[in-house]
Amino acid sequence: MATTAPELITTTGEVLPEAGLETVDYVIIIVYFVLILMVGIWAMCRSNRSDVKGFFLAGRDITWFPVGASLFSSNIGSGHFVGLAGSGAASGLVQGSFEWNAMVTLWFLGWIFAPIYIASGVVTMPEYLKQRFGGSRIQLFLSFLSLFLYIFTKISADLFAGAIFIQEALGWNLYVAIIALLAVTALYTVTGGLAAVIYTDTAQTVVMLIGALIMMFTSFNYIGGYEEIWNQYMYAIPDVRPMNTTCGIPREDSYHVFRDPITADMPWPGMVFGITINSIWYWCADQVIVQRTLAAKNLSHAKGGCVMAGLIKILPMFMMVMVGMVSRIVFPNTIGCVDPEECEAACGNQYGCSNSAYAKLVLLIMPLGLKGLLLAVMIAALMSSLTSVFNSGSTLFTMDVWTRFRPKAGNKELMIVGRMFILAMVGVSIAWIPVVQSFSSGKLFDYIQAISSYLSPQISVVFTLAVFWPRLNEPGAFWGMTLGMACGVAAMILKFILVDPLCGEPEYRPTLFTIHYLYVGMMLAGITLVLSVMITYVTPPPDSETILRLTWWTRYTKRDRKPIFDPYTEKVKEKEKLELAELKAAEKSEGADNSGFVSDGGKPVGNTFEEVGVETEEKSCLQKGLALFCGLEDDKPTVELSEEDKAELKKMMDISEEPRPALLVNIGAIAMGCALCFLFGYYA
Repeated sequence: MATTAPELITTTGEVLPEAGLETVDYVIIIVYFVLILMVGIWAMCRSNRSDVKGFFLAGRDITWFPVGASLFSSNIGSGHFVGLAGSGAASGLVQGSFEWNAMVTLWFLGWIFAPIYIASGVVTMPEYLKQRFGGSRIQLFLSFLSLFLYIFTKISADLFAGAIFIQEALGWNLYVAIIALLAVTALYTVTGGLAAVIYTDTAQTVVMLIGALIMMFTSFNYIGGYEEIWNQYMYAIPDVRPMNTTCGIPREDSYHVFRDPITADMPWPGMVFGITINSIWYWCADQVIVQRTLAAKNLSHAKGGCVMAGLIKILPMFMMVMVGMVSRIVFPNTIGCVDPEECEAACGNQYGCSNSAYAKLVLLIMPLGLKGLLLAVMIAALMSSLTSVFNSGSTLFTMDVWTRFRPKAGNKELMIVGRMFILAMVGVSIAWIPVVQSFSSGKLFDYIQAISSYLSPQISVVFTLAVFWPRLNEPGAFWGMTLGMACGVAAMILKFILVDPLCGEPEYRPTLFTIHYLYVGMMLAGITLVLSVMITYVTPPPDSETILRLTWWTRYTKRDRKPIFDPYTEKVKEKEKLELAELKAAEKSEGADNSGFVSDGGKPVGNTFEEVGVETEEKSCLQKGLALFCGLEDDKPTVELSEEDKAELKKMMDISEEPRPALLVNIGAIAMGCALCFLFGYYA
């Protein structure tokens, strides 16, 4: 990656001086940071952050608008601005189909998966699998796999994209810029929990949409209007390119989202089915996204958030993909370069400079002040994605991994562990930056999409079967996912050993290894499906009483669910019973009553773990302030749930809807489906 931005070259060949930021732009960036921190502090103060429900699920009291805004901003990171604009510059409209396809899977989330997750009362997706199948191996397997995907795909892609924009715009040292962004992001994620993340995501969504829409209209106007994209893009050909090849010439199908099933860069069967399979994992079974709907105050608000996010997903095609096409029109020799030497001179990357499309166009056409706004937009996109990953990753580690090894961990311990794991993720992310740089070859986003196609179809199949097929049991789900994942890992390793040849170079790979990664994902889904069904049928079926409210067919059941026998859990319970019996015996010998408090004339004067007559240690002002800032309170004695608590718990798991809100969200879903059909039909 180049450390300094090259000169700007327009379509006329005119060389312009580098357009840097002015004082007004820096003021706007500073104001943005201040406003975001204020929103985070406000959310931090109004929310209950001292328990698991408050920190990880925002108290389950979020309305549809923040849910929808957080779904959108959690998905749209700086990688989208850089990656989608770059793909638009390189190959036209087709990558925008990923964004429109999300409307389908957001409907799946709101109307199929979210009702079951809410009715089951789970906090994490691995916890759902544990409740559905029993045992812990599938829960731990999915937890570690999700954390791997978070750190090495989502965080790396957004850091890479953010680094490109920051270096182009500011010329800052890469490590200083990234560490500063991570530090601020981690600050309010660690202290504020999901509530702070969701409300700051809402503010950042507004900033992103305003800035990106201004950029879109300005870029269209710069070339003479929207229609000029179709008139000029096909002629945006670099002056230097390999002779007797099509390298550097825009694809003939650049204006279409449905492309040839064999020879296209994005075959239409893979786009329709392969992307949908991958998206079921991303939108319906991934902790980052699903956690937002679980935080909604009821099912109607969760559905409303899905509709809002789905309708906003119409815009990235126009705000990012088409803006990238405009950038190629303006900079055909830089953004459209294909000659390795020319590309190396232009952006320090011999594979191409399309990743710089968005940043270069911003610096050229945006007026004073709005450059700062667009940089704030990029920072907003980067930070909103990172906060979502940090919070959800800490949720997975705390609730699914830590409690496995520390089943008796108290509330305070869980809060501290969750926050410390966020800091650990920050450290790993910083350490991963050199690897991100090594992948800045123009292939990073294909790399990210390919990883999803190799590792996510197996998860999608298991979750879909778990929801719709009550017969599926733990051996079928675990071994189907594990063996399917082994096939995916093998295919992924071969894919990255046998890299794609440069444009103009002969194809050296066997035909089998040139199959599009979306087709590979479809095959992996089929393998996982067949293995899961076969293994399930040769092993005993699950007890029907253990899957109540965990499948589509039992989601409304009011009967109590029978827990699945787990030897590890039973062993822990037996140990707890022995410890409790020993504690009661010790209390009885010391004159303690059955309430667990030492008696003094019939008055409880202290807890059995404290010496009678010894006052508890008074906290210093610093300790009190730190506890208040971090939302940490002393662990309270575990007591049996009151009737009021039980009623509140049942209310949180209730998926019944009021007629009016249900009608409104259903109308919204129909509108979303109509928009989807029109867009795919018009741009097919």
